[in-house]
Amino acid sequence: MSHSATNPSRHSNRTLVRGGLRVVAAAGLAVDVAVHARLADQYDAVKATVSEGTLFRAEAAAASLAVLLVLLWRHRIGDAFAWLVAIAGLAALLLYRYVDVGAHGPLPNMYEPIWSTDKTTAAWAQTAAAGALTPLLLWSRLRRHTPA
Repeated sequence: MSHSATNPSRHSNRTLVRGGLRVVAAAGLAVDVAVHARLADQYDAVKATVSEGTLFRAEAAAASLAVLLVLLWRHRIGDAFAWLVAIAGLAALLLYRYVDVGAHGPLPNMYEPIWSTDKTTAAWAQTAAAGALTPLLLWSRLRRHTPA
């Protein structure tokens, strides 16, 4: 018999913590959506084959899907997708903030060596989402590998 079956309050606490982490992750991803969707038009002029505005819209779309998966599906695959969206967005933001990568293939040169309010907000939101999703993914993995 599992320990949570013998201690209902522990199960209840775990459920509350997981729910809180999902809310934090969804909120961070929603902020990511809002920032990228609002700024996309301003970055349409920065382009190679693909404009930076299009990449912002893709980030907003992926983060929107991630919000839905985290809140409604609540499955480790959805959580993993949401974690990847948050981490990839944060990695791209930091890379193009600190490194002048230049244009490569269809991607434009997105180097922008400043910290704007929007960039800072997106970075904190993506960090919060990834931070909230990490324990959910780890707990899911531990639960799958723990004998009953």
